Amino acid sequence: MIRPIAIHLPQFHPFTENDEWWGRGFTEWTNVTKATPLFKNHYQPHLPADLGFYDLRLAEARLAQEALAKESGIYGFCYYHYWFNGKRLLNEPVDRKLKNPKEDFPFMLCWANENWTRRWDGQDQEVLIEQNYSEADDIEHIKFLIKHFFKDNRYIKIENKPFLAIYRVGLFPNAKKTALVWDAECKKAGFDGIYLAYMNREGFKQDPLTINFEASIDFKPDFINNPIHQKSSILKRLVNKLGLNKNDAYINNQIIDYKDFVTYHLNLKKPAWKNFPGLTPSWDNSARRLNGNAFILKNSTPELYGNWLKKIIENFKPYSNQESFIFINAWNEWAEGNHLEPCQKWGNQYLAVTKKVLESE
Repeated sequence: MIRPIAIHLPQFHPFTENDEWWGRGFTEWTNVTKATPLFKNHYQPHLPADLGFYDLRLAEARLAQEALAKESGIYGFCYYHYWFNGKRLLNEPVDRKLKNPKEDFPFMLCWANENWTRRWDGQDQEVLIEQNYSEADDIEHIKFLIKHFFKDNRYIKIENKPFLAIYRVGLFPNAKKTALVWDAECKKAGFDGIYLAYMNREGFKQDPLTINFEASIDFKPDFINNPIHQKSSILKRLVNKLGLNKNDAYINNQIIDYKDFVTYHLNLKKPAWKNFPGLTPSWDNSARRLNGNAFILKNSTPELYGNWLKKIIENFKPYSNQESFIFINAWNEWAEGNHLEPCQKWGNQYLAVTKKVLESE
């Protein structure tokens, strides 16, 4: 049985650092409501429907999300986890979930192990919190996860191994060593080890076993490693060089037809190792990139997304009864135009087609 995991962004609540960096009261909704259409038939802004502009500190909001996900056949959430040498960010929603037994929806974590920068609005060079790696931090980090997350009976495990995803494993100075340290600590705590998987993105694609990981996860969309994007980049550079109309949306941004993008990815050769497939219902981060350089998948529809999901399920043979995951990016990335949650344009159609496809498997 296929078990879909929806990637979840716990950004929708104010916290001290965001107040300092972006202005008092800033949340992801601040970006969402600023978006405007850039070209004909461009779907912006993406505005929520059923759940409204929620605050994830509220149990009612989190319970409503879980109820929608369960009804639609989603198995669990994969929350982004932000850890910077003991300092955490965006942790309030998940911390409150842990204290509330009514929130019984399965979950796992994905360590977003990048520097915290202004990257999402195109200013990569400004580092707000730096990510530093060391064996001492590896030990402190895993002990924290074991105590506060892994021992929770809602946390997703495979053969008594907590399932932890890593967003950018290529940033680790020695991923193989870190994996060994974490595995040993998990065994000390009574688990059978740790089940590590890396997000298969941005050029890092190698057998997970070579770094003591178990699997990789398809992270969609892949912004760089596809010929559609490369052709668009070449055109953009050419236009800039010639000094042509730089105000055109197709010049200032990477705009790709969703149907073409899906076709390309369905025809990719599968990795030779354990790899959990992934897909995205849509993508458009122009709400965050008001000055251009957005990546936009135009003309996404619930039907096209449903067809992609159906093909993935048809072509995916689970590696075991427990290793049967597919990853949907994302549940609620509203400022990236990337969400299963109901919106004002499509209502609950993305969730409805998810349920329909899953029930027909």
